[in-house]
Amino acid sequence: MFKKILIANRGEIAVRIIRTCRELGFRTVAVFSDVDRLSPHVRFADEAWPLDGNSSEETYLRIDKLIDIGKQSGADAVHPGYGFLAENAEFAEAVIESGMTFIGPTPDNLRLAGDKAATRKAMIQAGVPVVPGTEEATDDEGELVAAAEKIGLPILIKAAGGGGGKGIRVVHENEELAPSLARAMSEAKSAFGRGEVYLEKFLDGIRHIEVQLLGDQHGKVIHLGERECSIQRRHQKLVEESPSPF
Repeated sequence: MFKKILIANRGEIAVRIIRTCRELGFRTVAVFSDVDRLSPHVRFADEAWPLDGNSSEETYLRIDKLIDIGKQSGADAVHPGYGFLAENAEFAEAVIESGMTFIGPTPDNLRLAGDKAATRKAMIQAGVPVVPGTEEATDDEGELVAAAEKIGLPILIKAAGGGGGKGIRVVHENEELAPSLARAMSEAKSAFGRGEVYLEKFLDGIRHIEVQLLGDQHGKVIHLGERECSIQRRHQKLVEESPSPF
């Protein structure tokens, strides 16, 4: 069992993790940028270490700094919170290689979940029903146009990497296809460092309902019920309600 957990995050999520750690009897290590020096998560943790810098790139996204603080503080586990490095397979690997436990998915699962097209392909192979669309992501416009003709309009263009509603376009007319592909791929490249996209049939008037699953290394799996995420703006969820009123 853990004795001390490094929280590689800031703000509200760090405070929530600290509260849970206290209930479970774990000591906590907070990290902070220069501007976060007086933030609540810094005061609430058992100890706090500076990341020396202001921007995310020089603080909360610095794997080397976080691993070094973990070692120096004597932490035996790292909780990434959400955002920042929470879905970064390289960070998970670095934590494991340092001898600490990464509280989250395995690096392989992070890589799979980080590529939406790969996740979609894995679900198809597992026999899970999916919306009609392409199985592979690409930045080849010719391939995508041919695939769109086969699927039939309207279609949804989706970036293979990342999330947050970026790199998504709905296409209703043929003349919209080429410019929409170009914009989606450009946005994906800018936001996630890769321009590959995939296509899905666009379904109108549906609900966006998610089910949270948790599994451990012993094969135990639970779900935490469903949540309704249909209230969105520009493909970004604004409100999540559980249980779903629908």
